[in-house]
Amino acid sequence: MSSSGPCRPGAAPDHQEPLMTAIDVTGARTPEAADVITGARERIDALDDRIIGLIQERVAVSAVIQEARISSGGRRVNLSREMDVLGHYREALGKPGTALAMTLLELCRGKI
Repeated sequence: MSSSGPCRPGAAPDHQEPLMTAIDVTGARTPEAADVITGARERIDALDDRIIGLIQERVAVSAVIQEARISSGGRRVNLSREMDVLGHYREALGKPGTALAMTLLELCRGKI
């Protein structure tokens, strides 16, 4: 009987792939490490959801500021304020903080 033919009752077909284990998914070498990694990843996912929510809130607040500035005759972007934000992130997080702040400012500016 070929491998493409029917299987014996109760036997797995040849084309089935084995199920992934927690160790396979995490890259850990022990079940204990896999458990730690799985739990930590769940925490990171929850933190990421909170961070995304805060970024969305920041975008909304920035839109209110831009609208008030523009309706009063001002410019849409305040470059000195952006420099303050860049400095704040750089001081707190180092050089990668500057890149993060640039991304946030770009998200909050909207389309210019």
